[in-house]
Amino acid sequence: MLSPNARMLTRYNAWANDVILKAVAALPEGEAAKPRKSTFKNMVHTLNHIYVIDRIFQAHLEGRAHEYTARNTESHPPLAELRSLQQQMDHWLVDTFDRMDDERLQERLRFGFVGGGEGVMSRLEMLQHVVIHSAYHRGFVAQMMFEVPARPPVSDITVFLRDVYKS
Repeated sequence: MLSPNARMLTRYNAWANDVILKAVAALPEGEAAKPRKSTFKNMVHTLNHIYVIDRIFQAHLEGRAHEYTARNTESHPPLAELRSLQQQMDHWLVDTFDRMDDERLQERLRFGFVGGGEGVMSRLEMLQHVVIHSAYHRGFVAQMMFEVPARPPVSDITVFLRDVYKS
């Protein structure tokens, strides 16, 4: 059965996003938005990229258009606002995938990529993309935290399964 795994992945992703957002919020004043050598300017803008991609795939999952013309926005909201927005998104993912059975998870949806071109993915593949994409970019933020210097939190799925998730 795919459904239990999808449910676990949504909860892992929400937990890991919250772990990194809390850690970034706890950094000394100014460090989260301090310019860094990074594709996405700073920690908050990197976290904003995760949120933007989540919103894009939310629209794909709902079969509607979205307002994004790029994979990130020019600017980012303040960290506290972004954290609230990401929590709302993560709750949406949990609620949405909790209601899906295996047949719905395997349904293939057509969509347009922001950079152009057509895509076709199952709902499960979209979820897997969102989770893997988020983990990848949380790693960017963790690397930037070492520059503060600060120790980034552990957000591995193995830790989540051991300490948090009780199936």
